[in-house]
Amino acid sequence: MSYKYLTKINSPVDLRKINKKELPSVAQELREKIIEVVSNNGGHLATSLGSVDLILALHYAFNSPIDKIVWDVGHQCYAHKLLTGRFDKFETLRQYKGLSGFPNKYESEYDIFTTGHSSTAISQALGLAVARDLKKEKNKVVAVVGDGSLSGGMSFEALNNAGQLKTDLIVVLNDNEMAISKNVGALSEYLARIITTPIYKKVRDELRTLIKKLPVSVRGRVLYTTEKVEESLKGLLVPGMLFEELGFFYVGPIDGHNTAHLIDTFESVKKFDAPVFIHVITKKGKGYKPAEEQPMPFHGTGPFNIVDGSPKGSKSKKSYTDCFSETVVKLAEKEKKVLGITAAMTSGVGLLEFSKKYPDRFFDVGIAECHAVAFAGALAVSGYKPITAIYSTFLQRAYDQIIHDVCLQNAPLILAIDRTGLVGEDGATHHGVFTIPYLRHIPNLTMVFPKDGKEFGEMFKFAVKYTSPIAVCYPRGSICDEKFSGFEFTEIEAGKSEVLIKGQDIAIFALGSMVEQGLDAVNQLKEQGISASLINVRFVKPFDEKLLLDIIKTTKNIMVIEEGAIAGGLGSLIMECLEVNKIRSVNIKCLGIPDSFIEHGKRDFLLEKLGLSSSNIVKEAMNLVSR
Repeated sequence: MSYKYLTKINSPVDLRKINKKELPSVAQELREKIIEVVSNNGGHLATSLGSVDLILALHYAFNSPIDKIVWDVGHQCYAHKLLTGRFDKFETLRQYKGLSGFPNKYESEYDIFTTGHSSTAISQALGLAVARDLKKEKNKVVAVVGDGSLSGGMSFEALNNAGQLKTDLIVVLNDNEMAISKNVGALSEYLARIITTPIYKKVRDELRTLIKKLPVSVRGRVLYTTEKVEESLKGLLVPGMLFEELGFFYVGPIDGHNTAHLIDTFESVKKFDAPVFIHVITKKGKGYKPAEEQPMPFHGTGPFNIVDGSPKGSKSKKSYTDCFSETVVKLAEKEKKVLGITAAMTSGVGLLEFSKKYPDRFFDVGIAECHAVAFAGALAVSGYKPITAIYSTFLQRAYDQIIHDVCLQNAPLILAIDRTGLVGEDGATHHGVFTIPYLRHIPNLTMVFPKDGKEFGEMFKFAVKYTSPIAVCYPRGSICDEKFSGFEFTEIEAGKSEVLIKGQDIAIFALGSMVEQGLDAVNQLKEQGISASLINVRFVKPFDEKLLLDIIKTTKNIMVIEEGAIAGGLGSLIMECLEVNKIRSVNIKCLGIPDSFIEHGKRDFLLEKLGLSSSNIVKEAMNLVSR
């Protein structure tokens, strides 16, 4: 496919050479390129298509990277990448050593921060703005925030602080969930033009100055009356009183697909030296009918056929998220106290079916993980059994609430921690590799990791009856039930591991997703004449210390394999157990995620690169045994 404009745009400087009247054609090419690449690589399609016109206007009106544009989450930034010198590399999107699916500061000077979590942009932008003021510089700082991210408390903390400091800062709300209301039209655009002109601001400021010169006896009454009239008019005409109260000058709502009007608005507010909040309405999936009609499936999608939006390839195996969806519905049928809670990820975590079947027992609290956990803790101490489903990487945001509002209270809730381990193409901001290090040291918390679908379901049955907080941690990948079909199932017992295979030369302690790799390795070692035990750890906390001590009576070679950070992980836990028991005559090797952030790439490929494939486990085991 040929691109008349994009092949000539190597930076926003080139973009600004194009006549405004031609920008709709540039937008069309951007959408075509995004659809072309995402249909092959997968990615965040609907939000990126909806943001094309907004991104065009931002880079046309502002002088980036001198002017700083800060993205919240960043899954809407594909057009931004195409306009900032990355057109030739865009086919590598979300591929190993290719472009990240999110802003990445190590990738381009136009990506100010590496981002992937929500509600951070306003805080970061405010920090940049204050640093600019301290340096006596004059550049503009813009934070682009989605309506979902604005539900996060951190966004309002930052808005409050920015309004208090009265710093020159522009916040753009990309609102793609609301329908374009009556306010988005000729009247709204007229009002937006009027209130962003220097004349309007000058008149308003001069009126306030004049009132302050009046005698004290009447000044207060006149000022009060003037403010009430102004508030009433704004309340009728402009749905931005909240942001005005926080200290921002509100503009909007504006049609986010009218590039010319967006540019005019940005050019106008650039002249302000105070906090400005611009409310922009966009449509998810804009320009691609399947994504417009089904924005949720196309929010984050795998490869698809462009003609009709249907998925490419054969149907994938059942995932742990699919299994979770079935499991919680079955549990809720029997246990009336079971509730479902998520933080704006109803479909992503597998609670969609639960929400339909039990709407009165389902709570989507928005992008507010801290609130979700504290809220669930209170429900748990009130006699309910809330299942709070959150990706591991996002649950990190609720660390204090897990300690203070759940574990300190010994609230018997269930944390369903999805995406524990490597998540593949979403990269460093989304890998859930710190799950054990940030949770296992917290008193009262139990942690379990299933090896397959059968065990997964039984662990949730166990968790529903449990009287303390419990975390069920599981990966993004597909379930491997067939690998363990020949093994007799051992009932779940608190703090007990499962010995799948007994051997004499080496004992492999495998956790969750790594049990499958461990089984393959044990079978390969057998072919090499090495007898290996395979232990399905199941419980990280409480850990089965007795089994460990029994095993080392006959086996002095221990290997630990986990799809998580080595520092503070299962291997660290086992070494701590050996040290406490003053046992030092054991050879031990820990395989896991090194002390570094792991980039994006297919999960199987990353496992191979990190030494967590079965072939590398065999190699390391043979080295250990031969010492």
